[in-house]
Amino acid sequence: MKIAKYIDHTLLKAYASDKEIEILCREAMQYGFASVCVNPFWVSSAAKILRGSNVKVCTVIGFPLGYNKRHVKAYETAVALQDGAREFDMVMNIGALKSRLFDEVQIDIETVRRAARENILKVIIETFYLTEEEKVKACQIAAAAGADFVKTSTGFSGKGATEEDVRLMKQASGVKVKAAGGIQTKEDMFKMIDAGADRIGTSCGAQIISSLETHIGAGV
Repeated sequence: MKIAKYIDHTLLKAYASDKEIEILCREAMQYGFASVCVNPFWVSSAAKILRGSNVKVCTVIGFPLGYNKRHVKAYETAVALQDGAREFDMVMNIGALKSRLFDEVQIDIETVRRAARENILKVIIETFYLTEEEKVKACQIAAAAGADFVKTSTGFSGKGATEEDVRLMKQASGVKVKAAGGIQTKEDMFKMIDAGADRIGTSCGAQIISSLETHIGAGV
């Protein structure tokens, strides 16, 4: 697999413009990234730009806090699906997890799983807020609820992905792992891949691949 296929090319800042979304999509097509990850408002625009390409549109659900009720998350997912999203990064209800309301957490994820249909569902557990025991439990619940990936972070908390968390999540979940938050260089990316990450969420995808091409040519 080409290195570029690990990358979800991400633009989730509140002030992202239509021009920036277009640049994001065109870069994703140029480099062959797995997806672009955009806020729900921009899904239909991204889908139009990417039509006919192999780049998927990914969006975020219950972002960034995860506190939306499950039926709201499901509706958000259904609308995004209709708009053209084919991958969904939902934020787990962290407060419910920390309150040990494990059934609530699982039902929340299962509801979004159904709304996403056969498409890829990634569950963001927001590792910064969790103890190691809670990280393990979060991963187990996400896997049991049908998640395709567990994801380290929204990028909006105090800390992003770490190698230690990626290894722990890979072992605890038995599903794929997406590392996100603070991944800005090729060195950052390869550390996460070596730790077991199957996908990388970054806003620096174009810079990372360009730096690799500079060193080893365009066949990365």
